[in-house]
Amino acid sequence: MNIGLFFGSFNPIHTGHLIIASFVANNTPMNQVWLVVSPQNPLKPKGQLLNEYHRLRLVQLAVEDDNQLRASDIEFKLPRPSYTIDTLTHLKEKYPQHSFSIIVGSDSYLNIGKWKNGDILLRDYDMFVYERPGFQSEQIHDRASLLKAPLLDISASAIRSYITNGKSIRYMIPDKTREEIENNHYYR
Repeated sequence: MNIGLFFGSFNPIHTGHLIIASFVANNTPMNQVWLVVSPQNPLKPKGQLLNEYHRLRLVQLAVEDDNQLRASDIEFKLPRPSYTIDTLTHLKEKYPQHSFSIIVGSDSYLNIGKWKNGDILLRDYDMFVYERPGFQSEQIHDRASLLKAPLLDISASAIRSYITNGKSIRYMIPDKTREEIENNHYYR
């Protein structure tokens, strides 16, 4: 099976993430997209991260009715911080029957030189790069495909701010995910 890996803090997951994941599942050779919840991204501050198990649950709720999308906790079992190359090495050992590709925004793709073993990732893995405003990727690597996925001008940090300020986040995230956040008073 061809599996696309969409890494993220998903703090919280939102409709923008789901549109990209669904677009990749429907417009590339990927049979499934795994949304890999990263407990600790080495390039982001840890500050406002909701507990990783809570974030995983939010992702599970968001994708539970979609057989093309799956929540993954694979990085929970690996050393921290999480490095994509280490996760892919582990996945290849655990699931040798699958082929893995990376789904990444053009902003992150432009910074791949800062990633641990970024050159090996470029050499050994297919990448699906979705364009983000202000981060055009004119020089794309041989194993990378540039996608014109539909994008929403929405961010997890804006959603957290809405929650903190008592504003509605309806329609920004799936209803089940919103209900879980509200019932547990996350991001308050």
